[in-house]
Amino acid sequence: MVQFARIRLPAISALCLLPLAIIAPASVAEAQPSTKPNIVIILVDDAALMDFGIYGGEANTPNIDALARRGAMFTQYRASPLCSPSRAMLLTGIDNHRTGIATIPEVLPEEQAGQPGYSMALEPGVLTIADRLRVEGYRTLMVGKWHMGEEPEEMPQAHGFDRSFALAASGADNWEDRSYIPFYADAPWFEDGAEAALPDDFYSSEFIVDRMIEYLAATDSEKPFLAYLPFQAIHIPVQAPPEFIAKYDGRYDAGWHVLREERHARAIELGLVPQGAALADLPPELRQWDDLSAEERELYSARMAVNAAMLDAMDYHIGRFVEHLKASGQYENTIFVVTSDNGPEPSRGDNNAAIGFYFRLTGYDIGLENMGGRGSWGFIGPEWASAAATPGAWYKFYATEGGIRVPLIMAGPGLENARIDSPAMVTDIAPTLLDWIGARDAQDDATPMSGRSLLPVLMGEAESVYGDNDIRAIEVSGNSALYKGDYKITRSMPPVGDGRWRLFNLSLDPGETNDLSEAKPDVLADLLAEYAAYAKEQGVLEMPEGFDTVSQIRSNTTGRMLENYPWLYLVLAGILGLLLATAWFAFRGIKRLRRTSPPPTT
Repeated sequence: MVQFARIRLPAISALCLLPLAIIAPASVAEAQPSTKPNIVIILVDDAALMDFGIYGGEANTPNIDALARRGAMFTQYRASPLCSPSRAMLLTGIDNHRTGIATIPEVLPEEQAGQPGYSMALEPGVLTIADRLRVEGYRTLMVGKWHMGEEPEEMPQAHGFDRSFALAASGADNWEDRSYIPFYADAPWFEDGAEAALPDDFYSSEFIVDRMIEYLAATDSEKPFLAYLPFQAIHIPVQAPPEFIAKYDGRYDAGWHVLREERHARAIELGLVPQGAALADLPPELRQWDDLSAEERELYSARMAVNAAMLDAMDYHIGRFVEHLKASGQYENTIFVVTSDNGPEPSRGDNNAAIGFYFRLTGYDIGLENMGGRGSWGFIGPEWASAAATPGAWYKFYATEGGIRVPLIMAGPGLENARIDSPAMVTDIAPTLLDWIGARDAQDDATPMSGRSLLPVLMGEAESVYGDNDIRAIEVSGNSALYKGDYKITRSMPPVGDGRWRLFNLSLDPGETNDLSEAKPDVLADLLAEYAAYAKEQGVLEMPEGFDTVSQIRSNTTGRMLENYPWLYLVLAGILGLLLATAWFAFRGIKRLRRTSPPPTT
């Protein structure tokens, strides 16, 4: 097992600097900066727990790994199963239902639309960390994916950011200014709230770093900064420069079942799961690698290679940003947070007639020849997603461990290399950062934070900020989880799940393979009661009868596609007219045939 040194952290805030300077080693105390630290939040899109190299992944991520070796590497951190709720909780420290972003627009049923907590934009009284840091004298900067409101007045400049270049959608092309799914008519990029265009030489990871460096140069260098970099990598469409893709040629030829076993073995070796832990259960009805044709195996191996390459390319540009901070003398006094919004993306682009029509409409290609390049639409699918999510079960969309157990790295001035195995939640990041810099309390009318500061754990003053009887809960579109002590209950909605609650002991069974609902009914009843109290307190709405995630996405996308492409009404009307005309002429033909046919002989 990899060994990590125990953390040692001197004073962070000005209030506790003096006493700790007396008792701390002189070398550490003397290195303590006199100004408040900068903060960099790096959010990776759809990265699994083990995707970074330091967590056992195959992709080359030396710059992320270096930050982990400089600071704290969390192994029991949980986000939400979908991007926008995680982003809202990350930036506010507030449960997603209190922020206004209980789920994402793509899966929002009509019955919930516009209800409190379900407005799909940050609601009044919800303050972001940018709002709070600006009061502390910080300049607040953001470049990348926003996805917390689609109107100009809902963009980052309305939520505390001095400068921002933000993508309002759930994703977009990484090579050019275009939408990636028919839910969006275009790629809605905004700079400081005004619609903006991308440069001709755009590649998302490179652009995000370049524009952030420009913002740092153009803003007051006397002030500390918050730099929020939510990358598009590794969200679909999975795209990467060819020089990065070449590194992973053939790496995944053995198939997803082999990767799953490899990651499980590495998880045990690294202590991410205990010795003897069972391999996580797979979602139902996944394909077997050996059942694919040779051509299909080549395609899917290449798709996973592009996925690794996209992560590698993002890490390369993160390295450029780190080097900029070092060259400008700001690195040592900067806190870094690196995490993911949820587990890996299972969606496919080769098994849906509507998306196939959209590809023909837009010219997107899913073939081997141009995979990862301009005009390609890369994806890995549910089988690779399940393998990548190992040692957790399932993937994005679901509150199973594969959907919400993701990496978290925190590094900054005074921290030594440490591994933290105690629980942490996405809502804990904002209060931890604010506590770290000694920020004052927010105004009285602000929605209170529900997260907890992890600073006592980082400082070595506590093993955990959660006791055995404290709960941690997540709900997004019916997909739910609640943790208490060693136990977890989880519910997964159709079509992959069945909507039934299950109980697991994660200390023994982190792969969620042994449902204890019948064996421990009292524990199940206790956790269900805790969940009911959580849902009532946070304003969780029940899902409509018969809710199905995939059907809801299909319905919402069809409606938006007709809005985005109104000429489709003419196409549909023409098709309907042709069908009616065909039926009419067939009917007339049958009647004529009956009139002209000779009578039957007797």
